[in-house]
Amino acid sequence: QVQLVESGGGFVQPGGSLRLSCVASGLTFSSYIMSWYRQAPGEERELVASISSPGGVSTNYGGSVKGRFTISRDNAQSTVYLQMNSLKPEDTAVYYCKALGFYSGAVYWGQGTQVTVSS
Repeated sequence: QVQLVESGGGFVQPGGSLRLSCVASGLTFSSYIMSWYRQAPGEERELVASISSPGGVSTNYGGSVKGRFTISRDNAQSTVYLQMNSLKPEDTAVYYCKALGFYSGAVYWGQGTQVTVSS
């Protein structure tokens, strides 16, 4: 059974930082392209960042987070991270972890973690 478990969300003031983690189990982590998405109330889910498999050589970021967020992965720990710096109120959303099988095309989602940026 595949599970993606996100953690690290919370409440932070504008300009602050958070680090999200997503631990995967039940899959061959290194064979999966990992991504972070977010969804704000009343909005569609949008891509925040993605990282290639297996080594994470290639990364891709949504335009609004470039230069502020950094995605990374640790295959030994089956974990993908999202370092979020210079947070803005508009970053407030539920953040989801997604795994996309490079060979299988299988897609799995985590349950999400809430990030709230407010003064």
